[in-house]
Amino acid sequence: MRTITPNHPTKAGDINLSRSTRCIALTAWLVLVAAAFFAARAEADLPKVVASKDGTPISYEVYGQGEPALVFVHGWSCDARYWREQIPHFVKNHRVVLLDLAGHGHSGTSRAKYTMQAFGEDVRAVTEAAAGGKAILIGHSMGGLAVAEAALLMPDKVIGIIGVDTLEDLEYSTTAEEIAQMIAPLKSDFQTGSRQFIAEMIAAGSNPLIRDWIIADVAAAPPNVALSAMNELLTEYSTGALPKLFDRLHIPVVTVNADLWPINYEANRRHIPGFEAIVLQGTDHFLMLNTPARFNDALAKAISTVLTQAAQK
Repeated sequence: MRTITPNHPTKAGDINLSRSTRCIALTAWLVLVAAAFFAARAEADLPKVVASKDGTPISYEVYGQGEPALVFVHGWSCDARYWREQIPHFVKNHRVVLLDLAGHGHSGTSRAKYTMQAFGEDVRAVTEAAAGGKAILIGHSMGGLAVAEAALLMPDKVIGIIGVDTLEDLEYSTTAEEIAQMIAPLKSDFQTGSRQFIAEMIAAGSNPLIRDWIIADVAAAPPNVALSAMNELLTEYSTGALPKLFDRLHIPVVTVNADLWPINYEANRRHIPGFEAIVLQGTDHFLMLNTPARFNDALAKAISTVLTQAAQK
């Protein structure tokens, strides 16, 4: 039998009121917690802008926490959206940073020339603004050169580089005449030339919706930006600047590549001691979009390799 003391009279209505009050208080608390959570998430997901060295505004996004931060850099005529399949996978353990290089996506387009060195400054500006502590730079295609340039600028922050379908042969050489021939179709009709150029890099059996989107998206790039960036990219090979760039780096470099083009391990290791490549058979240049599960597993392995090699230095 329950005993009721005179100082604390209790009636059925009192008990119901107490329970209702507790429910209201709990509900209010949950609403506040949820509001704080979604506000924090919205703030984290909101794109940000930082000025590159020359003042060009560079758009970037930050997700999650955890070191090292992973800074993802897109390729030629692409943007941060090309890493959409990597965010949910890697945000579990890392701060994930995405950016649009100058002339791409939502970043500024005022440069006269789009050089690899200037792209490196874009990556540096974002990494220093968003990465927190140590970082691994991940660059797709042309982005592989951009992250190498950025790593030179941040020797105390960048612990390694991961290239994505890039850096197959650092000693590959070409001539100014060959560059002119490669760029000619883009100059004469950029939309048609770029569609043909990109279509050859996408596997025939890939998702047709993704394939069509990539081709249309690249063809919609500003021609002046695309032509300048392509010319600067190819000039790195014709002048022999690329191997010299990697000779100055003293950090781990790993690549995750499709099997479209052979990798010259001997040449690469002359400039990158410890160079490793993970090759995914039956994939294409946009493997992070077309085969995301396989790519994410391979990228996780590449990150582990970078961390192991960095710890041994």
